[in-house]
Amino acid sequence: MTAPAFGVLSALHAHTRAAGLPPPAALIGDWWDADAVIAPSVHLRPGFAPPDDPDRFWFGYLGFPVHAGASPLPRAVGGLTGDILVLRDGDWRYESVDATPCPPWVERALTGADEPSGATWSTEWTAPQRAPHLAAVEKCLEAIRAGEVYQACVCTRFTGRVNGDPLEFFTDTAGSTRPVKSAYLHGDWGTVASFSPESFLRRVGNLVSSSPIKGTLPADAAPEALSASAKDVAENVMIVDLVRNDLGRVAITGTIRVPDLLEVVPAPGVWHLVSRVEAILDPAVGTNELLRATFPPASVTGTPKIRANELLGEWEPHPRGVYCGAIGMTGPGHALDLNVAIRTVAITPDGAATLGVGGGITIDSDPEREWQECLDKAASIVGHTSPEDT
Repeated sequence: MTAPAFGVLSALHAHTRAAGLPPPAALIGDWWDADAVIAPSVHLRPGFAPPDDPDRFWFGYLGFPVHAGASPLPRAVGGLTGDILVLRDGDWRYESVDATPCPPWVERALTGADEPSGATWSTEWTAPQRAPHLAAVEKCLEAIRAGEVYQACVCTRFTGRVNGDPLEFFTDTAGSTRPVKSAYLHGDWGTVASFSPESFLRRVGNLVSSSPIKGTLPADAAPEALSASAKDVAENVMIVDLVRNDLGRVAITGTIRVPDLLEVVPAPGVWHLVSRVEAILDPAVGTNELLRATFPPASVTGTPKIRANELLGEWEPHPRGVYCGAIGMTGPGHALDLNVAIRTVAITPDGAATLGVGGGITIDSDPEREWQECLDKAASIVGHTSPEDT
């Protein structure tokens, strides 16, 4: 029987902690054409962004650049490793860039020989204040009427604490909600537990794709209502155009296409409208050039992007930090897979936690509905409790 990804992660974490090694980093869900990619042990250090064409695998995150200096966690975190575990087609495979054999302690994790820690966790959350967010949405609507932007993603945040083991919080929450692109990163600087449904950039060879999410309804609504919503459809199409523009900065002329437009997709607690944009890159385009053209993700900024980011810096009182940035991996041969860091909890070493939430504002937005959308998006995380509490 194939060991489940969350069990393997827990076993690796237990061994590295006992042995004094750097902890594992895990990408679980739809990553790298696999069901999980785990670095058994990787030193993630602040400020280490992905190299252009590494000969090893980079794991880490890039934080949202607005208000970056005031974030509780580092602006960027990353590290390189020569070996990874890949769960594909129901089987685990150990991959090493220098053909090093799989260490025995990693093999034990794959066979389930290591017992889970049994550690417990709990969370305490305080919702953001309603009035400031409504005021920020109104300011965005004023800017849209004035022609400064067509759309912007206005965000707020929950604050709280994660008590106990952040790894157990991640594995329990991701295991029960099954987000498309969950991620776990940990180090002396803190912890990132991401439960994201959104793919920012995926590159295989010279083909790059992005799958922006725009348009949301709660899970108890009829999914066809999302397709019929003029506001949500317009929101998504505007961001698709922005993604096409971003990728157009580096794509080979004439290669940009939109193979999927306005698909209704379930996510924890909500329905989303999701589209997919593809482009072909010149082989000379490296990871950093691609990121300069596209980061931060279009779906969490606005259009036009530069002005939207300037205004978001005025409207939002707190830094987003890792929220709305990107989390994932890069590897040899320009391999790249990053999520959009939404539904993402940033945890400081002392347990203080933040969870950003937000939504795209268009001329048809109702501030009260936008506020409710923030609560709907957070519900699957802030409402989730430890199995010990149920």
